[in-house]
Amino acid sequence: MVGSSIKFRSQLNDRPKYIIKQSNTTPSLFQTMVSCEYVRMLQHRFIDTAKDNPEKLAIADRTTGRDVSFGRALIAAILLARRFRKLERGRLGIMLPTSAGGALAIIGATFAGRTPVMINYSTGAEKNCLYAQKQCDFKKIITARALLEKTGCKALPDMVFIEDILESLSKFEQINALIQSKLPRSWIKKLSGSNDLSKPAVILFTSGSEKDPKVVQLTQRNILSNIDSFSDMMDIYEMDNLLAVLPYFHVFGLTINLWTPLCLGISATTYSNPLEFKTIAKIIKNDKPSLLVGTPLFLEGYARQSDPGDFESVELTVSGADKCPDSLRELYRKKHGLEIFEGYGTTETSPVISVNPRDANRPGSIGIPIPGTSVKIENIDTGEECPPEIIGRILVKGDGVMEGYLNDIEESHLRIKSGWYDTGDLGYLDIDGYLWHKGRLKRFIKVGGEMISLVMVEEILNIATPDNVECCAVELPDAKRGSRIVAVTNSEINQDEVVKRLTKELPNLALPKKYVIVPEFPRMGSGKTDFRSLTELVQGMDADE
Repeated sequence: MVGSSIKFRSQLNDRPKYIIKQSNTTPSLFQTMVSCEYVRMLQHRFIDTAKDNPEKLAIADRTTGRDVSFGRALIAAILLARRFRKLERGRLGIMLPTSAGGALAIIGATFAGRTPVMINYSTGAEKNCLYAQKQCDFKKIITARALLEKTGCKALPDMVFIEDILESLSKFEQINALIQSKLPRSWIKKLSGSNDLSKPAVILFTSGSEKDPKVVQLTQRNILSNIDSFSDMMDIYEMDNLLAVLPYFHVFGLTINLWTPLCLGISATTYSNPLEFKTIAKIIKNDKPSLLVGTPLFLEGYARQSDPGDFESVELTVSGADKCPDSLRELYRKKHGLEIFEGYGTTETSPVISVNPRDANRPGSIGIPIPGTSVKIENIDTGEECPPEIIGRILVKGDGVMEGYLNDIEESHLRIKSGWYDTGDLGYLDIDGYLWHKGRLKRFIKVGGEMISLVMVEEILNIATPDNVECCAVELPDAKRGSRIVAVTNSEINQDEVVKRLTKELPNLALPKKYVIVPEFPRMGSGKTDFRSLTELVQGMDADE
């Protein structure tokens, strides 16, 4: 386990700054605020921000061209909360893109005391709607017709369209919401929910890149602790604008792109499709965000569509959700003079577990645990804690860790023991407390009785191929060896040269037995490769031969 010296800031104007040495027993900023009765729910922090800065821009929606101030956002949240209370009890499905409408719907649901169930529309909207309703026991889904048209999803019986709600608002409702927004903040807070940190804040689904998505219910405590710890560690309180393009159905987008700016009073510039690289590169140039957070795929796309000087406003660039390649770091250094700070997290941890500090970046590592979070490395075979530099399972403990999977006691028990969450990832801590990721345990396969890392194969493939070639290694069944490895690229490669390089770097059992081309890799909403779908594609190609 690891500790770090962190300079804490509070967004509370009357709270002094101070230094804390974090250890296994030292509280995080969030824990300190709880003990000092400074804690406020997500919606309560947003209310304070809106009351303090009513005219400040909260959301600049670059998809619709709509700008929303914090004051107007508060009124909209009160209006939507009134409607949402009449639609559903307990949980409410939300399937909306990263936009002003999507943000306001989530805030409104939270104000109404409903738990937003965030539905992934990028990997099969209709299928995911039905799956979410079945797993989470709710009916109504807030969505938009434009999104259904774009995704090819048919309208389901229990869908409610956000545009219909907004168009049907009466003058009485609007005036009533305006009056409520002028009430003392303590009154508005009472109308929007009690100070119960154990209350569910959102329901999300794991990526499903390896098997069916699991249902993750995160509490107010989970998300609030993550916001405070990440914000303090990366010192973002003085920043005024962040780029918000990650989908809200992904925990990275929900915590960092939605609730963090709402709680801290930072303006968020949203755009609904993070894959429109050229458009977003222009948004960065014109809207001048200070904070740029994204996955490696997205960050590379934006940089390649930009010119030197376009990112001059960016103070901090954080990469997460997938391994950051050295070529991407070099691209940002050469083109924009920016250093990428890599972090690590999971849906189950709200999401941030670790990140490289701004004044102590160690490229290649995934940083040090954020305040209030402990990490230990467990031996795969014995379950004992590993010493520094020894690879094992990455286990996490802290306020950001979920209590368990919804309605899945067995899986929850397998993954959480004595408060320690098993990430399913392999890695090690170095002698300075930095965490290094070595791949998913499930992406190890047995070939000829030996355990082979598909991630290791991919790393050598990436070195042996041009920078513009995307590589992946997948497992296919083999009657003789149990499994065989297939190398997948998105374009033609010099196979003879690649084979020569791999033969030098990899043991014989780890060498791909076949090379195939898939021009466009299937993606999850976060931009990560959908390994399950890619494997199915390769299996189909193999069967056709």
